[in-house]
Amino acid sequence: MSEYGRRSPLSYNKYLKVPELIGLQETLSDPKSHDELLFIVIHQTYELWFKQILHELDATVKWLEKNRPFRANHSLRAVVGIEKVLITQIHILESMAQIGFLEFRDRLNPASGFQSMQFRELEFVSGAKDENLLKPFAEDEFATKRLTARFNAPSLADAFWRLVEKYDFQVKTNDERIASTVTILTNPEKYQDLFTMQDLLIEHDENIALWRYHHVLMVERMMGMKRGTGGSEGANYLRTTLSKRFFPELWEARTHLQVK
Repeated sequence: MSEYGRRSPLSYNKYLKVPELIGLQETLSDPKSHDELLFIVIHQTYELWFKQILHELDATVKWLEKNRPFRANHSLRAVVGIEKVLITQIHILESMAQIGFLEFRDRLNPASGFQSMQFRELEFVSGAKDENLLKPFAEDEFATKRLTARFNAPSLADAFWRLVEKYDFQVKTNDERIASTVTILTNPEKYQDLFTMQDLLIEHDENIALWRYHHVLMVERMMGMKRGTGGSEGANYLRTTLSKRFFPELWEARTHLQVK
C-alpha cells in the first residue's frame, strides 16, 4: 500500500501512455470495416516516425551550425535507419483486401495523405521548399504556423553547404558545389567527416525517393488509377514526385567523378 500523499510508482503503461495511445484509433466505417483499423495504425505510426525523423534532422542542423560533424552524422544514421523501416512498412497496407479498403475509403473525403503536415515539414527541412505546398493547409492554423516556420528556417541543405564552405570549398553556385563534392569523393581519407556526411545525405534522399516509389506501387495495387480522396490524381500525381531530390548537386557530382 502506497504512503498517503505519494504518487503511485511509474509503470510502463503510464510512462508510454498506452491507454491513451490505443484509444486514438477511431474508425469511421459503418458497418465497421475490418481493414480500417490497420489503415489508421499504419498512418499514425508513420506520423510518429516522421516526428522522430524531424527531431533528428533538427538536431543535425544544430550540430552543423556548431561545427560538430561527428554528432551530425550520428543523427543522420538514425534518420536513414528509420526510413528503411518506413519503406518496408508501406507494404503492410497491401495485406488489406482491395474491396475492404473501398468499404471505408469514401469516408476519408476530403482528407488525404497529401495533407501530412509532418511529411511536408520533412521536405522543407531537407531543402525541398515549394510554396505551393502551403496552400492545402490554408484553413489549418496549427499546420500553417509550423510549415511557415519550416519554410523560412535554414534547411539541412543550407547547413551542409555552410559546413563545406568552412573547409575552404567554394559553394555559392551549383557548379561550385558539384566541384567541391567531386573533390570530397576523390579524397575520402582527407575529408572523412564530409565524405560520410554526403553519403548519409544522399542515402536520406534515396530512401525518400524509394518510399515515394513504393507508395505509388501500393496505391496502384490497391486502387488502380482512381482519383485521390482529397481530389488529387492519385497514382498519376504521386508519379510526378518521383524525380524530387533534396541534394541534386550530390547526385550530379557522381557524373563528374573520375579516377585520377
